[in-house]
Amino acid sequence: MNILCHLKTITKHHNLVMSYCIRAGLIRQGLMHDLSKLSPEEFLVGIRYYQGTRSPNNAEREKEGKSNAWLHHKGRNKHHYEYWIDYSLDPDCKTGIAGMQMPRRYVAEMIFDRVSASRVYEGDGYTDASPLKYFLGNKEKCWFINDTTKRQMEFLLTMWAEEGEEYTIAYIREIFLGGKNIKL
Repeated sequence: MNILCHLKTITKHHNLVMSYCIRAGLIRQGLMHDLSKLSPEEFLVGIRYYQGTRSPNNAEREKEGKSNAWLHHKGRNKHHYEYWIDYSLDPDCKTGIAGMQMPRRYVAEMIFDRVSASRVYEGDGYTDASPLKYFLGNKEKCWFINDTTKRQMEFLLTMWAEEGEEYTIAYIREIFLGGKNIKL
């Protein structure tokens, strides 16, 4: 039973992200979004830990102490800020690692990914403010996100919460990805 439920969940998520990406002009990214979830390393974990209300990777992490599926996933999908962590050349960096600035097309896909995850997992409880609320609730834990990327995320998720889907997708397509030199 979990195999069908998990497949339905990841397909619904993929289709939502794909729809947003296509509307923003990111056709290839939309088509290719999260295809690694179909690999045995991720799919089998998704079946085993399926709950329907949150990522199975969280349940795997709680039981095993780490999520091998997540480690596999984040290393293959550029729309996750964790993909962009590297050694820092800054002598003032205390940890030795830092988040690199993400290209805008992957920031846009990340926004669509977060909105879609909120829609899928929250169901009828979803509002346009849900992805922003989740981001703000976890923002301080994510010290390794590049500062510019973090500002872009918060700006776009706030826009989604306040202005809605249509406005924000148009803004992403026309302004954020459209070659306009804007500072965030």
